[in-house]
Amino acid sequence: MAIVQPATVVRWHREGFKRFWNRKSRAGRRGGRPALDPELVELIQRMSRSNGTWGAPRIGNELAKLGIEVAASSVAKYMVRERRPPSPTWRAFLDNHVKDLVAIDFFMVPTATFRVLFGFLVLAHDRRRVLHFNVTANPTAEWAARQLVQAFPEETAPRFLIRDRDRNYGDRFRGTAEMLGVEEVVTATRSPWQNAYAERLIGSLRRECLDHLVVLGEMHLLRILASYFEYYNGTRLPRPPVEPGRTQPAGPLDGRGLGGAGLVPAGDGPIVRGPRTQRRVGTTLASTAMLGAAREDDRAGRREPLAAASPTGRHRQ
Repeated sequence: MAIVQPATVVRWHREGFKRFWNRKSRAGRRGGRPALDPELVELIQRMSRSNGTWGAPRIGNELAKLGIEVAASSVAKYMVRERRPPSPTWRAFLDNHVKDLVAIDFFMVPTATFRVLFGFLVLAHDRRRVLHFNVTANPTAEWAARQLVQAFPEETAPRFLIRDRDRNYGDRFRGTAEMLGVEEVVTATRSPWQNAYAERLIGSLRRECLDHLVVLGEMHLLRILASYFEYYNGTRLPRPPVEPGRTQPAGPLDGRGLGGAGLVPAGDGPIVRGPRTQRRVGTTLASTAMLGAAREDDRAGRREPLAAASPTGRHRQ
């Protein structure tokens, strides 16, 4: 004998009531729709395999043309369910679109005479190559728009351009980008991490090169940047994958020239590994560029009196 509460008795009564009527309603008959013939099921499965884009309504309509009336829900029940390919990862998704991304940014460089020069660079996201760079003392929207045209000649403009909210990107710049078919992606205010590739390149440029020398002028800075970006594009970038049976091409990666904007990086060169080794190589390149610039300025200063003294204005190189 068990002692229970009144609520337990009521719950038992309700469960017994449901079981009684469920058993009584099922007695003498089979529930559900009648099953289809095995031949019709095989036909539905064969049609679904042969036509992967057909759904249940389309297969039901095709069967109706043959005089077979089957509901769409019954067709969907017996259709072969092909397993869909897995969704690509975010890494693969971004890799498929990274070739259409380009980042631009300005950076400031002080000179020996306490002036401020502004450097401008264009960085491709696919292999983080420097596509274009230039230097100016007075950056304007017209100047920035001109650099954009020089960086992407002959319909080579990317789909998206990542930039910050600098005032140098004025109406003229935005109009040029629209004319080239480039969609601007503007980062949030005070969010340099949203343009991380360009910011990281500028940081590497400062740590490995500009922090170890004093810039004399625009031409001096242009020569320094040319040497550093040649090293950066030629030795620091990872090599693209080589197909089996093919050799790695030698020579420059880009043939646009160095005339103040484009870049000819070295195609082959020593692979420098390790941050300390990279810093030493960058410092050596910067020192070499500075020494070469000083020598050229010294030679130019020595040649000027000879040119002035010559009646024809010519002198021996």
